[in-house]
Amino acid sequence: MSHPRAGQPAEPGDLVDVAHLVTAYYTEEPDPAEVDQQVAFGTSGHRGSALGRSFNEAHILATTQAICEYRASQGIDGPLFLGRDTHALSEPAWATALEVLAAHDVTVLVDSRDGYTPTPAVSHAILRANAGRVSTSSTSGGGSTSGGAGLADGIVVTPSHNPPTDGGFKYNPPHGGPADSDATKVIAARANELLRDGLDGVRRVPFARARAAASAYDFLGAYVDDLPSVVDLAAVREAGVRIGADPMGGAAVHYWGEIADRHGLDLTVVNPLVDPTWRFMTLDWDGRIRMDCSSPSAMASLIARMTDGGSSYDVATGNDADADRHGIVTPDAGLMNPNHFLAVAIQHLFGGARPDWPDTARIGKTLVSSAMIDRVAAGLGKPLVEVPVGFKWFVPGLIDGSFGFGGEESAGASFLRMDGTAWTTDKDGLLLCLLGAEIIARTGRSPSEHYADLVAAHGEPAYARVDAPANREQKAALAALSPSADDGVGVVRRAPVGHRGRLQELRRVLPRPRPPGPGAGGGARGGLGGTGLSRRTG
Repeated sequence: MSHPRAGQPAEPGDLVDVAHLVTAYYTEEPDPAEVDQQVAFGTSGHRGSALGRSFNEAHILATTQAICEYRASQGIDGPLFLGRDTHALSEPAWATALEVLAAHDVTVLVDSRDGYTPTPAVSHAILRANAGRVSTSSTSGGGSTSGGAGLADGIVVTPSHNPPTDGGFKYNPPHGGPADSDATKVIAARANELLRDGLDGVRRVPFARARAAASAYDFLGAYVDDLPSVVDLAAVREAGVRIGADPMGGAAVHYWGEIADRHGLDLTVVNPLVDPTWRFMTLDWDGRIRMDCSSPSAMASLIARMTDGGSSYDVATGNDADADRHGIVTPDAGLMNPNHFLAVAIQHLFGGARPDWPDTARIGKTLVSSAMIDRVAAGLGKPLVEVPVGFKWFVPGLIDGSFGFGGEESAGASFLRMDGTAWTTDKDGLLLCLLGAEIIARTGRSPSEHYADLVAAHGEPAYARVDAPANREQKAALAALSPSADDGVGVVRRAPVGHRGRLQELRRVLPRPRPPGPGAGGGARGGLGGTGLSRRTG
């Protein structure tokens, strides 16, 4: 059930005490014997809170040391791109990581403006630095025919859309996307060993020395100037599409203004504020502040602006704190369900908008994404590949161009450049938002109107998602599940559901673990089938 204040503005009692949180980062010591206080990589790195002793300086010291050792074992000796988002714990963790990286003589590239860096900008920088030298033979290590020599990789300090109390730390190897479990298991195991040993073996130098050793990289300029190679901004400009972009207090805050200025777009940054308490947010479905651009509750302010009859925008967009997720709001339908927009994006891209893509380019979707995508792919006559939950599964196909598009149900996606080469191998929320504007520019109709056409042609699949608490022990048990047996967790298989005279199958209940909040377990999300029946129940 939704919280009674879901969708309402945050009040003073909802706000994190930033000074207390940052102090806890430096002063609280995790207990390595407690599972919830150990380093644990989920689908997007290690996450936790200093208040729960699950994201403290000790975790970052140990994890960064483990990454340095992992790089050396893989022969990765090129530069490391280091970015951070706007969470209160991100800058302290960024500084800690820099101290360890400098102690290992890693060439670290940090933002030339000393600003915030979206996840897709880091992925873009890694691929640009490696210039096609990364093979598809590995999605965890160096992945190069000559090992990792000279190859770049990266770290992004972000807990994504999670609450202001949280911190996050993720590693992207030379392929530019999320590290595979082959890498993260090694890194986490070594980090936890270091924690048990009282950080004996961790090398660090003073911050002033580490900062002086770092080199500057223009993440923003490199990313923004390259956008015309992947999305038709000329069409958006010529059509005069009016865009309202809400960075939701996240790392995209300065990117949207530069995108408008450099490409001559009619784009307004509707909320340029950055505040680590996120006091300007409306509460999410559970009564917490969360920068989830796919949540009607968290996006309530932007939805109201677009649907009250007085909106001056053709489309409004939202991004989470590291801008790897997208939210699309239209005047006629409000916030689009992420599955709906993925289907529309695929129809547009593979339906003629990218004539230079190879005919063999495939559509990639996660197992719990909408069944509408299957129907769109069949209608287009394009091959569809279904992968487990996690964007890492799309990385090889995006690198070699065999996947034209990879998208997952949690509002994350990326796709190829106009010429069929890789753009990013991590989720890119800015890109998908701009694609929404491209669709309007090229067709004169909103993405939600296009989805209505898909429903008329293919029927409307039903979708429900359940959020349930799960601690790290439970998530470890989920991660160990075998695909050949239900292992006692009640996996649903081949349960028929009738819809509009059709008989469908529920693909299964598939857990998608989330990180814990302070003093509580995380969550495991189960998706059933297709799209839009309800976003969350229970």
